[in-house]
Amino acid sequence: MYKYILGRLIILIPVILALTFVVFTIMYFTPGDPTAVILGNEYSPEASEQLKAELGLDRPFFVQYVNYVIGLCQGNFGMSYITRAPVSEQLSARFPHTFKIVIAAMVFCVALGIPIGVYSATKPNSIFSNITMIIGLLGVSLPIFWFGLLLLLLFSVQLGWLPPGGMDHGFRSIIMPALAVGANYMANIMRTTRSTMLESVRQDYIRTARAKGVSRGAVIRRHALPNALMPTITVVGMNIGALLGGMVLSETVFAIPGTGRMLVEAIKSRDTPSVLGCLVVMALCVAISNLIVDLIYAFIDPRIKAQYSAKAGN
Repeated sequence: MYKYILGRLIILIPVILALTFVVFTIMYFTPGDPTAVILGNEYSPEASEQLKAELGLDRPFFVQYVNYVIGLCQGNFGMSYITRAPVSEQLSARFPHTFKIVIAAMVFCVALGIPIGVYSATKPNSIFSNITMIIGLLGVSLPIFWFGLLLLLLFSVQLGWLPPGGMDHGFRSIIMPALAVGANYMANIMRTTRSTMLESVRQDYIRTARAKGVSRGAVIRRHALPNALMPTITVVGMNIGALLGGMVLSETVFAIPGTGRMLVEAIKSRDTPSVLGCLVVMALCVAISNLIVDLIYAFIDPRIKAQYSAKAGN
């Protein structure tokens, strides 16, 4: 198992290199002069050339990229073109806000999506099951920015229960961004859990257990649910990346000073080091979450743990 984890972490190296190369290439060859954005009204050809020399933008493409990769290997994300501060300092200040909202959204998705999906699957023809199907379709169809604005109008403008934005009110500042970014994925988890549970409860071993006198609740908890959760865990793991992408919209709507908003501001100002820093951190989060999902597989199903051990041994 340890060899498997180490192998997965080593695979991250070419993935991060490929990501940085693609993004660096796009930012480098995007039309326009980044120094014009940085200098603003103080722009002049002489000031532009001086700034390019200070930032190293006058060097060839591959020299700039190799220098960035060398710094990245040393834990240096570079200096922001706009703030002239280390990108790592900005990420360390902003990422905790994004992390809190993502965790809150995941708790919201799992705590509601799985129980509702399981209960609706055990009563497939009930009114509750039909209502959850409608809610699932609506949830999957809701755009994050539109739903976020609705939450703002209801809970902040009309009712005044929650702050309209920022992170100055503790847990109350997290509720609406987490709901906005998590509603879509909660519906997805609910639909996946419902469909897998419906398939699981129709298997022969479930009927056999019921024929032996095992209660319906025990059959669902001990036999149906563990098997039905495997696809759901996959969806939960994949949603980490989707949630981080959705944070770009959620943080913009609610004025959250997180990495999503930092990414939008960096793209607008063509701040290449900040763009790369945000994307590298997001890629690491997605990769680590996928690794955790694989380890949860092994915990739930010992057969998968045996397969991982066999691969590591080979």
